[in-house]
Parts: sequence; C-alpha cells; structure tokens
Amino acid sequence: MKQKKIILVANTAWSMFNFRHGLLSRLINDGYHLTIIAPHDEFSDKLRKMRCAVVDLPMEAKGTNPLQDLKLIHTLYRLYQQIAPDFIVHYTIKPNIYGSLAAKWAGIPSLAITTGLGYTFVNDNLVAKVARSLYKLAFRFPKEVWFLNEDDRQVFLQHQLVSQAKAVLLHGEGVDLAHFSPRAQPAPDGKLRFLLIARMLWDKGVGEYVEAARIVRQQYPQAVFQLLGACGVANPSVIEREQIAKWEQAGLVEYLGTTPDVRPVIANADCVVLPSYREGIPRTMIESAAMAKPLIVTDVPGCRDVLIPDQTGLLCPVKDVAELVHCCGKIINMNAEQISKMGGAGRAFIASKFDEQLVIAQYLKTLDRYLS
Repeated sequence: MKQKKIILVANTAWSMFNFRHGLLSRLINDGYHLTIIAPHDEFSDKLRKMRCAVVDLPMEAKGTNPLQDLKLIHTLYRLYQQIAPDFIVHYTIKPNIYGSLAAKWAGIPSLAITTGLGYTFVNDNLVAKVARSLYKLAFRFPKEVWFLNEDDRQVFLQHQLVSQAKAVLLHGEGVDLAHFSPRAQPAPDGKLRFLLIARMLWDKGVGEYVEAARIVRQQYPQAVFQLLGACGVANPSVIEREQIAKWEQAGLVEYLGTTPDVRPVIANADCVVLPSYREGIPRTMIESAAMAKPLIVTDVPGCRDVLIPDQTGLLCPVKDVAELVHCCGKIINMNAEQISKMGGAGRAFIASKFDEQLVIAQYLKTLDRYLS
C-alpha cells in the first residue's frame, strides 16, 4: 500500500515540535510520511530527528508586504507540486491564507487550523480589514476550518468569513497528561508565587499583571510575581527587555527569561496567571492546570475556556487591575488545602476536555474521511 504523504505548514518549527509533538509521533507511527514547512529555528533539527522531512521556509509572521506574500504563495505552490502530498494542514494566519490558496491551485485537499485571532480581530485598522478579506477568499477552499474555541468560530461565522458547514471546533491542541502531571511542592518558604508565562507583549496583559503586583505587594509583601517568556519578539505589542529591567529594579517582578522546559517553573508556582486580551487557547494555562495549579485568567475568548470559574480558578474582567488584585488576594487568603483542591479540580477538568488523545483522534478521523 502506498505511503500517504502529509504536509504541515506553520509559522514556527518551535510550535510544531512543542504543541504537536504527540500528533506528529502518532502520524509517523501510523505510517504517514510527514513534511513540515516552517521558518528555520532551533527546533527544525529536532523535528528531523523525529523522522519528519523539514523544509526551511522564511516567512515573516507579521509582515504586510504584498510582494513578499505573493512570493510566499508561489513558493508554497511549487513545493506542493514538487512534494505531491495527499493532504495539507495549515496553521496560523499566513499559512492559512496563502497556503490554502496555493493548495487549491495545486489541486490538493487541505485543512486550515486557526490557532487564535490575534491582531487581526483585536484591532480594526486597514491591515485587519485586508486580513479579513483575505480570510474570506482563502477559506472557500479548505475541506474544513478548525477553531480552538467557540468564540473564534462564531466571529468567523458572523463576519461570513467561512461557511457553517466547514467551521469545526477543536478543543485546543491537546496536552500530554503524563508529561504535565502534578509534582511535589517545594518546602514552604513563606512566599506565595504568581507566575505569568507568555511572550512579553502588552496584549498578554503583562502591564496589568505588573500593576497588580505593585498594589498586592504593598499589602502582602510575601507575594512574588514572576514572568517567564521571550521579550523583544517581533510583534506590534512587544515589551522590550529595558522595560522589564525597570520593573525588576522597582522590586515588582522576577523575570525568569525563557526555558526549554516550563514544568519545574510551573511546579514552583502557587498560581498561574494570564490577563490576556484574547487567545486561541492558552497552551501554558492548559499545561499549568494539568499540573494541578489554580489559574487566574481574563474573561475573554480562549482564556475562559480553560477553567471552571471558582472551581478550578478565577475569572477576571479584561484590563481591570482592581479585579486582578482582588483575585490575587483571594488566592493569597486560601489555605494550602483549598489551593490543592482547586488545582486537583483543574487537572480533572483538563483531562476531560483537553487530553491530547482526544485531539489526535479528531485528526485521525478527519484524515481517514478525506484520504480513504
């Protein structure tokens, strides 16, 4: 029987390795030949070691140069013709738009996965309007368009960017529950640690988090506010390292930089916080809840999907520092048993809704539908 070939296209090799490792392993074990097309980064070779073919394709995730974008369509079209896959999966805005068009012209069935709406829908400027028009054009062609939360799916339907029949809900990217499992808490040292894991962007609510830290620490000096994630990234909402250094000097936060393995940092935290303005599905919050940590998240699309309010964590209105301070105070005033109970309920909730095996099953069923 001829080996089925699948291409997966994303804006980083990092996301393919870290978010979809279990999926890729399963597809390889099931006999699929996988080609990953993504800009080169430190994870490209790790994907090769997994037995994926990798094509390093330069792609400006947030660039808006129309000539560059036309070149991207042409390059993808040529690659699709050359590799001749049986099916193509696209992730994130540029692969979704330009890859879907290239796949159509190459005559190859495809699937588009919208991992989050990002600046295209948070803003209403010219770039956002152009992006919506391009989505409407491109999303006529994939077999299905998947969304990581129901709010995003409804936005696309309300803007008439995708047909109802094609718009499918996928509950996040899934989490490996054995890999992200509860660990023994370090010995108490009198401190209570809040942790925010994200790229350092204003849109992630980092500013509100730091301002809440300023207020909370006046009343509860034992509270520690940590930041984990890359700064200086290419994004309109970027926070530079110099700004974080000022917060550190003022004694407001501890900046932990980046790490290839977030688990020890999560294990050391008492509560994980994400005051983001909008998400697809916040991966780090799913991982933190799987490790039995209570969450504080904003009541916005994506974030509200990862907890049960007051059972597995706390919901806070977006851009509301006073309420974020109130939520932090609630966690500080819980005893160890209450925090443990909230964390345990969080892991059970994640297992019921975001187990990686449920997500992989949806992929396999879809591939079987279009390839059999």
